[in-house]
Amino acid sequence: MTQHGENETPADEARVEARIDGGKLTLTISGDWLLASQPPGREALLAMIREAGDVHEVGFSCDRLGRWDAALLVPLQALQEAVQQAGVQLDDDGLPEGARRLLRLAATVRERSDVRRVREHDNIIVRIGNATLEALAAGRELARFMGELSFSAGRLVTGRAVFERRDLLLFLEQTGANALPIVSLIAFLTGVIFAFVGVMQLQRFGAGIYVADLVAIGMVREMAAIMTGIILAGRSGAAFAAQLGTMKINEEIDALRTLGISPMDYLVLPRAIALVLMMPLLTIYAALLGLVGGAVVSITMLDISLVQYLAQARSAVGLNSVFAGLLKALVYGVMIAISGCQQGLACGGSAMAVGQATTSAVVMSVLLIVISASALTVIYTVFGI
Repeated sequence: MTQHGENETPADEARVEARIDGGKLTLTISGDWLLASQPPGREALLAMIREAGDVHEVGFSCDRLGRWDAALLVPLQALQEAVQQAGVQLDDDGLPEGARRLLRLAATVRERSDVRRVREHDNIIVRIGNATLEALAAGRELARFMGELSFSAGRLVTGRAVFERRDLLLFLEQTGANALPIVSLIAFLTGVIFAFVGVMQLQRFGAGIYVADLVAIGMVREMAAIMTGIILAGRSGAAFAAQLGTMKINEEIDALRTLGISPMDYLVLPRAIALVLMMPLLTIYAALLGLVGGAVVSITMLDISLVQYLAQARSAVGLNSVFAGLLKALVYGVMIAISGCQQGLACGGSAMAVGQATTSAVVMSVLLIVISASALTVIYTVFGI
């Protein structure tokens, strides 16, 4: 609430003037000291104290002070603390009664030293150690989840796994048919990019026909599976994490356990099956769309026909390349299912935790896809696949 000084006629501008008389510094405060008018702040009053030099007492004159609120009290409190630390006497009799009482109350009731949150900054070694421990804990949790999923797959083989078959059909649609538009676009453009780069480089040496080899090998062995995996990681993996995280917040997973139904069998297994089945099929589809994109660029920019392009692409890709790409797609599907479902089941108990689980699922899926791609590439190279 805005207070009034002794003079009820308010001034327009807040001002403060300093006058030194016999070692006493008198601050004359006038005008309206309101937050809305942005009066002089604490730095202005502290600067006057520093410029005054050696004084033994500080006083106030507020005969021309108009309306005031916290805009006056904040700099006065800072001034009071600075004067006390310097060992200078403070005479507050010239202040308004309300301001004088509030300042004395603030000086009497000191702030507790333990009420403010102190942020401690660890050194680089401690941060590296904590990050390592967190990574090891995440690795153990991931390994435990993979073990439980393996046992669930074993129960599926023996016919003891319980889940809704219609849920499996729904997840097959979500991970397969619903992903066709974005997979088609990305695969086609990837083939276009591969072919364009190949044309610009190989045409210099009169080897433009080998653009078909570049697009076919790149799409079939590597890019079709990787691009499809990344797309499904952002679509299906994130969706699975959000679904399972929401179910955990709503205590639906606890309800399943109470009924004696394994969440791993009922919730995770159909999602994993859907991804494992759809990833190879979408990868084949993406490889074909990539070849189509490469054909469009090659026929447009090079003097070759569609028959020549297809014949060259067919001669470049053998069954070993096809199976190599399909195996990668299968592994990527497993990685996406594990990441999405594990992060969903490990979700916390708040809406923010669902978002964090979704983000973590996508990041983990992409990371596992890259690691798997590197490992499989090394294996293929060693065995000559």
